Amino acid sequence: MANVEAALARLGLELPAVVPPVAAYRPAVVAGDYVYTSGQLPMVDGALAATGKVGAEVDPERAYELARICALNALAAVASVAPLDRVVQIVKVVGFVASAPEFTGQPKVVNGASELLGEVFGEAGTHARSAVGVAVLPLDAPVEVELVARLAPVAKTVPV
Repeated sequence: MANVEAALARLGLELPAVVPPVAAYRPAVVAGDYVYTSGQLPMVDGALAATGKVGAEVDPERAYELARICALNALAAVASVAPLDRVVQIVKVVGFVASAPEFTGQPKVVNGASELLGEVFGEAGTHARSAVGVAVLPLDAPVEVELVARLAPVAKTVPV
């Protein structure tokens, strides 16, 4: 995790503790060489950083920052099941934006998550993505982000 930690430090960020589940799920699951995270909310020190709809109570610039927090929480979830230095590619990001009816800037909001992943992983942080507007998210969160990361295979040792 040293390279990822160094990248986070350059950005003035620290990997937070894993956000505990708010329902019946795990924050992240490994399947083969992939890690799938559950949707991550913009939780900071156990509390939502903001609530409300983007384009109404939450402005798009703030929502962009909240998406960055979600991505950082997703990285913490990945780190809870695999060392981050094993991540060779962020494959997919899905961002959900609780939106006022007239708000159509979901891609710019989810750029907060995508750009953070690019800053941390470089080219390996470039990914496929969906940015979806929804009526409401858990706990009235403005943004939720999930991701899929591909891991470097673990070398298998053969007994001598």
